[in-house]
Amino acid sequence: MRLVVGLGNPGPRYAFSRHNVGWLVVDALLETLESRRSLSRYHGLLWGPFGEGERSFCVLKPVTYMNVSGRSVAAAWRGLNLTDPAQILVLFDDVHLPLGRLRLRPKGSAGGQNGMASIIGALGTDQIPRLRVGVGEPSRGELADWVLSEFSRSERPLLDKVLEVAVEAVHRWIEGEAMDRLAAAYNGMSLS
Repeated sequence: MRLVVGLGNPGPRYAFSRHNVGWLVVDALLETLESRRSLSRYHGLLWGPFGEGERSFCVLKPVTYMNVSGRSVAAAWRGLNLTDPAQILVLFDDVHLPLGRLRLRPKGSAGGQNGMASIIGALGTDQIPRLRVGVGEPSRGELADWVLSEFSRSERPLLDKVLEVAVEAVHRWIEGEAMDRLAAAYNGMSLS
């Protein structure tokens, strides 16, 4: 069993914000799975399981606020009887990457992303695979205002490409492709 986790904040105010790009990737992934039915579980919305045997997986959107995402992921970890943090792939925004860039890592620090920090704290390990989706840095103003702002109309075509490529990477991870191969395929790619 594998678990794909998209990070975001609940509520319509945040729906298309940069901080919710993890949820946007999950939404695009669910379109490829033709699944709209979710269960309210583990302090989140859960879809699945999909697939069979070693290729089975679930998809989770924590509905806690970003900063306490670890509560949801830890509950799913226990509830789905996961045993290895490598069974989880966390999708989230990264202001240190420009829009149009992805970065896959098998482990590491939270890099300043509070949702990932919460998950690392809740699971007690940083050995958690993640897909960081670039949302760019603000040219001026507060970082908090920037990540909570929506993508501009001019950014939407590039965002669509990013979501498509991110979903492709997630599908390859679900199929069991090694993280180092995925990193080699996607980390140097620029979609802009």
